[in-house]
Amino acid sequence: MKFSITTRLAIGLFSLLSLSMFSAASSAQEFVWGPELTVGSKLTPINAVDQSGTTHTIADLVGEKGLVLVMSRSYEWCPYCIRQLGQLVEAQDEFAALGIKVATMTYDPVSILTEAALDHDAKFPMLSDAPNYTHVKAMGILNAQYAPGERPYGIPYPGIFLLDASGTIRAKFAEEDYKVRPDFSLVLEAAAKL
Repeated sequence: MKFSITTRLAIGLFSLLSLSMFSAASSAQEFVWGPELTVGSKLTPINAVDQSGTTHTIADLVGEKGLVLVMSRSYEWCPYCIRQLGQLVEAQDEFAALGIKVATMTYDPVSILTEAALDHDAKFPMLSDAPNYTHVKAMGILNAQYAPGERPYGIPYPGIFLLDASGTIRAKFAEEDYKVRPDFSLVLEAAAKL
């Protein structure tokens, strides 16, 4: 079957538009964790209490070279967060050797964090964002699936910030599926470059 030049141009144009729309739709659905906090920007201020009742800011959390801040859901009921906490405890000495401190933040109250620190022998600050969840809101990572009053309200979309000594974000690690957590070997590799 032969088509006129006008018909062929119209078919070609339609194909290009369709491809362009498909490409735009697929990139619009691309997962970006903490989109307001881009690499190269400063992390929002922190003023949170840890498992021992000590208040921390970014200034006292960062090490000589920086900080790994793990944003988790809960160390009371989330098995993926609990497993990740154990992995962080195992990796903390490797980060320390690089001049990088580590800390975590969840929506858990201090009493839960105290238990988790004892259970896992965590020696680093485990920060509580309870009761107002101001940090995850400011970071733009509040899990919007839950409404105020629901038990999980206040949890973040989990992920990891790698900051340099000035509190600037140098890398972010997160997966769209909360059950999948970035491997700390990737974070260590990025931390070694600070």
